This record gives sequence, structure tokens and C-alpha cells, in this order.
Amino acid sequence: MKININNIETSYESFGEAGPYVLVLPGWSAKKELYRPVAESICEKYRVILLDLPGFTGGTPEPPEPWGVDEYVVFVSDFIKTLGIEKLSIIGHSFGGRIIIKLMNRENLPFEVEKLVLVDSAGIRHKVTGKAALKQKAFKVAKRFMSEKQLEEYKKTHGSADYRNATPLMRATMVKAINEDLTDLIPGIKAETLLIWGTADTATPLSDGEYMESRIEGSGLVRIEGAGHFSFLDQPVIFDKVMKSYFNI
Repeated sequence: MKININNIETSYESFGEAGPYVLVLPGWSAKKELYRPVAESICEKYRVILLDLPGFTGGTPEPPEPWGVDEYVVFVSDFIKTLGIEKLSIIGHSFGGRIIIKLMNRENLPFEVEKLVLVDSAGIRHKVTGKAALKQKAFKVAKRFMSEKQLEEYKKTHGSADYRNATPLMRATMVKAINEDLTDLIPGIKAETLLIWGTADTATPLSDGEYMESRIEGSGLVRIEGAGHFSFLDQPVIFDKVMKSYFNI
């Protein structure tokens, strides 16, 4: 399905025909189809919406300029309002968790959020230490002597796979969004919150989930043994049971 949100033709998919709404926000660059197992876990009693965020690999085009987390928050909020949803729960995986953290710190939201699920959520920026810190310092010195073209080639060669595979606009978006530390905003989450984490997650380590549990009042953390950053795909049976229990199915 398509809907126009702030002049962006936005792609989304809906599961279930009755019950309260649940919106699923994807991880960085992930398309909505990846989250169908999440929707299928609870669509028996809920209307679940999977959303392609602007510039990710799904059916929604790039934003008009490099966005930070705030711009994605506005986009998601406007998406919810445009669909006429007044009350919903939100599930966010990885980058989707970033959006939730900032969204839940906004005042006077035009809709009510009943429940949250943060799955291997991003948002905590870690200090760079050891070899990585030395490499970062060396780059800061070297880039003073690089041309713009050389600098871009260096980033493409040494950056993450997500960075290398992104377009120039989405590289700028990635730098802008992912470099923001949301640690201080985590206690601002007041809705009922479930945290689900893979114990083998190396992208957003389990310690992030434990920290969030300690800072979000009344939250609970489910550890999925052996699962990585995509815990809902690595251990789908366990994830399905957790979701059904939390959503009372």
C-alpha cells in the first residue's frame, strides 16, 4: 500500500483486520518484508502495520535531504496521524528503537502509545577505545590533507557495509542519525516497555538492553540466548512466544 506523507510516497503493509493497532519500525536500511514474522505473531488479535522508512531498501524513496533522528520522528508521527490512528503500540528494531526513544520524549503527541517493544535497540553511543580510537585519531589528522574525493573514497573503503552500500545522501543521513547519543533520553520513556535482546548481539550489545531496563521505569528485559542483532530471525520460535505472551494472545 502507498500513502503520501509530506510529499513522500510511503510504502507500508497491513496485517490483521481487527483489534488495536501496532506499528513496526525497522532497523537501519531494512525493508518492511523482513518483519513479517513479527506481524504474523500477533496479527490474530491486532492490526499490525509494517512501514518502509524513507531511504531504506524498501519501497519508500529517499528523503529530500540528509535526515537525523528528529526528521524520522516527525515522519513517523505524521504517518500515524495521516492514518487516523489515535491509540497504538509500537515495536522498534535497532534504528527503529532510536525513533521510539525520541518520539516518547516529545510532548503533546497527537496519539496515545499503549505499549512499546524495543528489539536489540540502538540509541546508546559507546566510547571508542583501543585500536579503534587510535585509528579514529589518525583519520582526523589525515583528512586535513585529503581532497573531498579522497575523503569519500577513504570512507567507502573503511566504513561499515551499511555505509559502503548506501547512496551519498543516505551516507550523510547515517552519519547524522547514528552519531547522536540518546542515552539521556532513555528515562523519558514512560509507556509500558518490553526489551528483547539477543545475548550474542554485537551491534547493540546486551549491556545496552540491561542499561535501558535500569533506566525505563517498570520495563522488563527478555534475553534470547545465542541470538544476534536480528533476534526475531535467529530464534523465531522463542521470539514468537515472547510476543504472544506480552500481547496477551
